[in-house]
Amino acid sequence: MDAQIAAKIQQLLDNIEQVVYGKHDVVKLCVIGLLARGHVLIEDVPGIGKTTIAQSIAKSLDCSFNRIQFTSDMLPSDILGVSMLEPKSNSFEFRKGPIFASIVLADEVNRTPPKTQSALLEAMSENQVSIDGKTHVLPQPFMVMATQNPIEYEGTYILPESQLDRFSIRVEMGYPPPADEIRIMRRRNPHRFIQDLEPVLTVEDVLELQDKVGEVIVDDSVARFMLAIVEGTRTHEQVQLGASPRGSLAYYEICQARALVEGRDYVTPGDVKEMAVPVLSHRLLVKSRGADLSMAAQERARVIREILKRTEVPV
Repeated sequence: MDAQIAAKIQQLLDNIEQVVYGKHDVVKLCVIGLLARGHVLIEDVPGIGKTTIAQSIAKSLDCSFNRIQFTSDMLPSDILGVSMLEPKSNSFEFRKGPIFASIVLADEVNRTPPKTQSALLEAMSENQVSIDGKTHVLPQPFMVMATQNPIEYEGTYILPESQLDRFSIRVEMGYPPPADEIRIMRRRNPHRFIQDLEPVLTVEDVLELQDKVGEVIVDDSVARFMLAIVEGTRTHEQVQLGASPRGSLAYYEICQARALVEGRDYVTPGDVKEMAVPVLSHRLLVKSRGADLSMAAQERARVIREILKRTEVPV
């Protein structure tokens, strides 16, 4: 692989990890989502650093960034924008909402009702917004990084399957290792460090890396291995609804992006196995869901791992 490409990816990872301690694998997954032109759902308990990692990625890129704090009284127009009557011209003019940015942090996305959550659907799948019969194209690159708390139910709404399917990858943060938690304690305020981060990639750099992902080679046997795993989610006895073709497309592109981040121009069965849970598990509707989102996620991950064991790996 081109050494310049590898250097840019490493530079991005290193820059983010100046602020996000002890979460190399999580940072890598988020970067993989970015390079695959996907959207990332970061799910974990409060105070674990979900917003910090999203802000650090946005600050590491020289492109526009907006944060939307989702609340129960939010309307779709608060996200997409609204047409306002201009008295001088006596005509309606469209005022863009915060969705019009390259990196959009949808913080606590499950705190707003499904009607408002659905405002993201067209933007996330088609990179455009339709309002009052007109289509408005979103900037490129475009990535939604959403956070949600899997434990708290009070004042929250479960994301519908159609919304979850728009996220290419779902990430759990987990607690940091003790040594890194000590560093977090001594640092005290991470916001100053986030503000001090300098962009290391331009818009053109990100678009170039995204184009390179499409050039990563996927052998027919590896593509069939991916499809066998996806089909396994549709026939497993514990699954009510398996992964969609949108899910298999995301799986393919995420595996290509992982190969690029790992410094290869070809996808291995190992990439396919590593990316199965982050890409496919949140798309499943399992029969035994557990007491909360966290337990449901564990059950879905268990099903995916079981499917991986049953699926023959190409040699």
